[in-house]
Amino acid sequence: MARLFTEDVSVGYGEKTIVRDLQVDIPDQQITTIIGSNGCGKSTLLKAMTRIISHQSGSIVLDGESITRQNTKELARKLAILPQNPDSASGLTVGELVSYGRFPYQKGFGRLTKRDLEVIEWALEVTGTTEFKYEPVDALSGGQRQRVWIAMSLAQETDMIFLDEPTTYLDMAHQLEVLELLQKLNQEEGRTIVMVLHDLNQAARFADYIVAMKAGEIVKAGSSEEVIERDVLRDVFQIDAEVGRDPRTNKPMCLTYNLWKGEQNHEKNTNDAVHLVSASS
Repeated sequence: MARLFTEDVSVGYGEKTIVRDLQVDIPDQQITTIIGSNGCGKSTLLKAMTRIISHQSGSIVLDGESITRQNTKELARKLAILPQNPDSASGLTVGELVSYGRFPYQKGFGRLTKRDLEVIEWALEVTGTTEFKYEPVDALSGGQRQRVWIAMSLAQETDMIFLDEPTTYLDMAHQLEVLELLQKLNQEEGRTIVMVLHDLNQAARFADYIVAMKAGEIVKAGSSEEVIERDVLRDVFQIDAEVGRDPRTNKPMCLTYNLWKGEQNHEKNTNDAVHLVSASS
């Protein structure tokens, strides 16, 4: 049984329900990516699983106990979350921000112990941010800041790290930099990574397990081969996609797509493809 799972969980804001009767297991020591169109409930589910927001019904279980019954500091030693838009770190140096990750372990007046300092140095080193330790966070580039926030999450020493769209607003190189870092943490540190991504090809390339959502429900969950598939993408995103293989990773890859306009459009595209193949033979 997975350490973290939901049972018939519903989540919403006020009287509006966003996620309905959802059941999902988060595989241990793997990378799980949640995909889906805007407003489908991806971020809402992530926030509920990390207790940022409360769920309306059902249960979210971590290590055999509902997360609602667990002590806040105890929960913060098990999982860390990097939201889509982290709070401003204005006026803080990189080292100071990363030190905030040690809060769940502090007692009394909150002075940093020798152990705290060792973990902070490790988090800076593994994220490649040691050289920025004394620099203001505001002075860094987007990719550098994202790595610093991940370092703060690592300083919590949690087995699970949740990230809501960690590549948003980053250029292609910095997106790859962040995703490769998360993959390294998973492979070398055994961390369970759960993240929301918009890019289907990034999800297919880096995830061991993908959860595809639509209107607050799970349409399909499984490997990239099972989820990055024409019928699933049509149902989830309303697109008519051509799926091939990434020549470098051999993972599924969305090559191109049109808006889905029904079976007639699908038949036309199929016939056009057949004619193109015939003409090139």
